[in-house]
Amino acid sequence: MFVRTKMTSNPFTISADQTIPDAHEIMTENGVKRLPVMKNGKLVGVVSREDIAQASPSKATSFSMGEITYLLSKTKISQIMNKNPVTISSNALLEEAAILMRDNDVSFLPVVDDGKLVGIITESNIFDAFIELLAFREPGTRLTVEAYDKPGIMANLTGIIGEFGANITHVAVYRGTGGKSSVVIGINSLNTAEMEKSIEDHGYKILYKLQNK
Repeated sequence: MFVRTKMTSNPFTISADQTIPDAHEIMTENGVKRLPVMKNGKLVGVVSREDIAQASPSKATSFSMGEITYLLSKTKISQIMNKNPVTISSNALLEEAAILMRDNDVSFLPVVDDGKLVGIITESNIFDAFIELLAFREPGTRLTVEAYDKPGIMANLTGIIGEFGANITHVAVYRGTGGKSSVVIGINSLNTAEMEKSIEDHGYKILYKLQNK
């Protein structure tokens, strides 16, 4: 699955020359926590609610409310933004986006193609894609089967299921230890008792069963 399939296109942005109150207003009105920062049509940074909080005077300050408001109104986004944001292409895989977020400890990536901002991808987008990829909310049965990491195992398992005329909606493999893996198989049926027996008769162990009606 590609970034372009899950990203938010035409995201809310802010200019580097705008101020902290401007950013706060945009974030509050639109329910967002971060904004790409633009200048002359180019992405030049990212600003978050955390950046704003760090740049704002603490509650223990001796400044009056009027003085605080004045200071914030004079503080440009270019002064508090992250000037070197990690970006990704819309043609990259979601897995690449997840790795970039994890390795750089960020929860948001501007999506840039040929120097142009085309969208944003967030942790929530990644989570949604993960749920969709595993078809967690789709009606049917999800069987978690313990299997050895050997050639032909997947073909054997799918062949067993195919004998019952069931359609496999998704497959995921979680590598374990001792040469074994947990294979999660999504099936578009709730009547899997005979199928489960056949799987176990072939020497496999069913670790978990989940059904969505």
